Amino acid sequence: VPKSIRTIGSYVGAKAFAKVLSDGPTHKRVGLKAEGRQPVRGGVLLADENGAAAGRVTSGGFGPSAEGPVAMGYVRNDLATIGTRVLADLRGKPTPMIVSPLPFIPHSYRKG
Repeated sequence: VPKSIRTIGSYVGAKAFAKVLSDGPTHKRVGLKAEGRQPVRGGVLLADENGAAAGRVTSGGFGPSAEGPVAMGYVRNDLATIGTRVLADLRGKPTPMIVSPLPFIPHSYRKG
């Protein structure tokens, strides 16, 4: 929604959109690396160390360049710090994952 129209607020959903803009995001997109060798796929729920809901995985699999399973997902803002440990619920078994920076492997090419 363009800023000029946002200030007028004469469109459907203007109140809800203004609330989202004023409150800010509740979750952040992060990279996740599993501590084991089991890949974590999209749709898996994440929990914090206390078992409270923390977010969800949007995509994941085995990363050959990262030499292990990697995933991407959304976690609560308080858990989005690099190095934070979260638990993925894989078939009822908690699998530890570490919040990692994106991209997993820095690019090695030079634009020029």
